[in-house]
Amino acid sequence: MHWGGYLTKVLVVEDSKITRDLIEGIVGEAGGYSLVASLENAANAEIICMNGQVDLVLMDICTADDESGLVAAGKIKKHNPDIRIIAMTSMPEHSFINKAKAAGCDSFWYKEYGEFDLLDVMNRTMQGESVYPPESPVISIGFTDSNDLTEREMDVLRQLALGYKYEEISDNLGLSTNTVKYHIKNLLMKTGYRSTLQLVVDVVSKRLILPKF
Repeated sequence: MHWGGYLTKVLVVEDSKITRDLIEGIVGEAGGYSLVASLENAANAEIICMNGQVDLVLMDICTADDESGLVAAGKIKKHNPDIRIIAMTSMPEHSFINKAKAAGCDSFWYKEYGEFDLLDVMNRTMQGESVYPPESPVISIGFTDSNDLTEREMDVLRQLALGYKYEEISDNLGLSTNTVKYHIKNLLMKTGYRSTLQLVVDVVSKRLILPKF
């Protein structure tokens, strides 16, 4: 798709070489798009965008060397608000959608769970639409699913995954220690796990919660 005869200049940020090659192929074959650069690390994305040669960034959220694509996206949007950014991930981390919106990303694409293909999201984004999934993918956790957990339970679960003790979780979330214990009791009851360690290992291994991000 051409935008008034103008080729949309695209920057790809993706740490997986296989996925990066696939995305580069989509950009190259789509028509209407021109690949400016392709990176595995988000750290240099802002520099490339500063020269005015980028219209659209396809930004992986978790990039090489643990660099956050969302942090990079926020910096890009601060200095170049007209550049459109599509956040991409294969990880079902429940907070990514809200974090991408907070960083100013125009759209969001799940590589493995997405309802739409990447080119469709690219075209719609360049036409001024904000394309976001309604919710993160549903992941099984013990006897239940991630969508059966309340937002506050997910907050407590993230604190557990970060290694905080009950009293620290209480301070961090502004809750009483008894309320924290109540939420943890509910989490264990819903999932069927006997300990918080089993629960944390499961949600982290399934990438529902990524402590580093």
